[in-house]
Formats: sequence, C-alpha cells, structure tokens
Amino acid sequence: MNILIKSATIIDSKSEFHNTTQDLLIEKGVISKVGKNLKNPKNYREIKLDNLHISQGWFDSSVCFGEPGFEERDTIANGLKTAASSGFTGIAMNANTNPVIDSNSDITFVNSKSANNAVSLLPIGALTVNSKGEDLAELFDMNNAGSVAFYDYKKPVSNPNLMKIALQYASNFGGLVCSFPQENKISGQGVMNENITSTSLGLKGNPALAEELQIVRDLFLLEYTGGKLHIPTISTAKSVELIRDAKKKKLDVSCSVAIHNLYFTDDTLTDFNTYFKVLPPLRVQQDVDALIEGIKDGTIDMVTSDHNPIDIEQKKVEFDHADYGTIGLESAFGALQNIFTTKKTIEILIKGKSRFGLDQTPINIGNTVNITLFNPDSKYTFTKNDIISKSKNTIFENENLKGKVYGIISNNKVSINS
Repeated sequence: MNILIKSATIIDSKSEFHNTTQDLLIEKGVISKVGKNLKNPKNYREIKLDNLHISQGWFDSSVCFGEPGFEERDTIANGLKTAASSGFTGIAMNANTNPVIDSNSDITFVNSKSANNAVSLLPIGALTVNSKGEDLAELFDMNNAGSVAFYDYKKPVSNPNLMKIALQYASNFGGLVCSFPQENKISGQGVMNENITSTSLGLKGNPALAEELQIVRDLFLLEYTGGKLHIPTISTAKSVELIRDAKKKKLDVSCSVAIHNLYFTDDTLTDFNTYFKVLPPLRVQQDVDALIEGIKDGTIDMVTSDHNPIDIEQKKVEFDHADYGTIGLESAFGALQNIFTTKKTIEILIKGKSRFGLDQTPINIGNTVNITLFNPDSKYTFTKNDIISKSKNTIFENENLKGKVYGIISNNKVSINS
C-alpha cells in the first residue's frame, strides 16, 4: 500500500508532528516521509480532503454485531464496514451471539470471519458457559485462541464466589475479567432510571443502587483476589466515586461509560421512544456531570459507543417489552465533539487500546500506519441516511452533531468513505 496524504493536520500528542499540518508519504504500509509539499514522483494514490485531520486509529471496547446467529441484526462484514466508516481501526466484539462465543472454536470462527480487514476485530469471550452465570467458560483456551477479555454482555454474575474464582483463575494468564454492574435483585423489573420521571411515566424504575452495590461487591472481590477487572458502562455519580477510591488503593480496575449516558438524561423518555431504552438506563444530570468529570480526571478509562443492533421487531413494541440497546458507531465522533474539544475527543477515542492489548502507534516516520481521517468542524443533523448498520435503532436520530469521519488507513488497507 503506497499513498500520499496531502495537507493533513495531525492530532496526536505522542507524535513529534502534533498540531502541525503536513503531507505524509506511506510506502508499503509504513510512514516513510512527513513534511510540507511532498512530491509524488512514483505517482502514488493521493488523498486530499477538505479540512483533513488525522489521528491515531480509534478503538471501541464494546461493540455487538449479531453474527453468528443474529445476522438479521448485522453481520461481521457489514459491522466492520460500519466501524471503518465511523473511524474505528479496532473494536472489541461482545459474545452475545447465538451460539454464545464461549469456546476456542468460537473465537477461531470470529477471527476467520474478520481476517484481512482494515479494522482489527478483537473477540471478547463469554465469562460463563452460554453466559448463564453458572459455570466458567473455557477462559484459558479462548485466551490462547485470541480472546482479549471475558464478559457476559449485560448479564451480571450474581454468584460472588464464581466471580472470585474467575478473577483468581484469569490472573494466572493475565486475563481481563469484565463484570456488568447490576444487582438484579435490586433492579428487578425496572426499565428506566428510578426517579421522579419514572413515577410520572408509570414505568418501573431501576435504581442507581443496583449498579453501585454490584460495583462495591466486585471491588471487594478484586481486592481479595488480585487480577484484572474491567467494569463496563457505568452510569452513576457514586460509581465514579467508588472506582476513583479503588484506583487510589492501586487496584487493577478499569471502567468505561457509554456515550449516550454522557449525552442524554431520563427526561428524554417522556414520549416512550424505545430507542432510548438502554442498559444501564439514562440517569439524571448530576450523574452525567459526574461521569464527564470522571473522564476528565482519568477515573473513567474509556468511552464506548456500546453499539448494539436490535431488529425493529424488538424495538417497535411497548416500552416495557422492548429490547435494550442502541447502535452508536456512526454517531460516536459527532456526539463526543458536542461534549468535549477535538483534542480531548481524540484522546478518549484511543485511550482504551492498551487495556485490551492493542498498541498505540504514534504518527511518526518509520511507524506502521494506523490512522483515522476526519473533519472536526463539519456540522450536520444525524439521520437514518447516515446509518450503515443493518439495524437502525439509534438514540441519536435527528441530533445535531459535529465532526465527520472520512475513513481509516490501517492493516495495510485504505477504507475511505465515498
């Protein structure tokens, strides 16, 4: 792969060219020259785009597609196309498939389906067999096959002894254990945040306490066992405080937050739009403010789109009966830019890589190219025409967003939006 990129503003604090506008010559997938007005004597393909900015390739730590088993929601091939168009050079794919990804052969299947793609797909294996929370899955075998973490997607492990054993066992090979922060006996049949809004709407509430109790339990277990724990998609102010305190104790814990939990509050549910039915639920402004502060001070390690395609049959029903989830890859960059500066947004979008075993590759001469191309200043209204996913269940429909993605260059491949 040989390319000349013209007039690109580099946003990469690890690069010697940070905050400068340069041409980049890429030969055989490696950055060979960076400078002003580079010549193209070998007639390589040139990329010249309006207000072009580039950064290290972005990463999303929680993505669902559907395949195998739920191809009507989305396929791996189309999911990776969506990720590339949305600026992500790497994604971690959850195990909520049919069958659940809980064995060596399942990980091998996913790896084979995603091979030779511009986007690196990192498979997450289920923590328990069939994600039922009863017996540990084949963690070591899946690790050997390439699983980067172990997680029963959106399903809390209710048995504390099982979580204790998982942390102890995975620590033998450096495995990352993920635990969804919800105590089901507290959350009950709640379908939205327990608050005055849920009372006024007549919907059963899922209190912040359900999340916080589970986090307290898991942090105590981590302190007892050691190991590596990741708590995906926290949503409350108290959760941020608990994890902040755990990090002060030097516990090996990380956490993420979904973009929509930074963007919306439970007030948006007044028209019972099932696209806003997500788990954890949308909370109150005080929680949103604490989550944003947690990102700024480093308590929250990464932000995820928590991309979860759901077919229309599971969304176009009464709110109580609708499935949880929203797609989010396509809107991730534009939504984050409505909250943070471009520099902070880019920092957020690459920060989770190391926790999931991906290298951060600065934009410097001699490095393999792994970059995202974008225009940070483009403003637009996000509609279904902007969706590449097969499923269209977006919480960001008709939102005014800022920043358009041009595509990615990674894995010795170019994927630029037409």
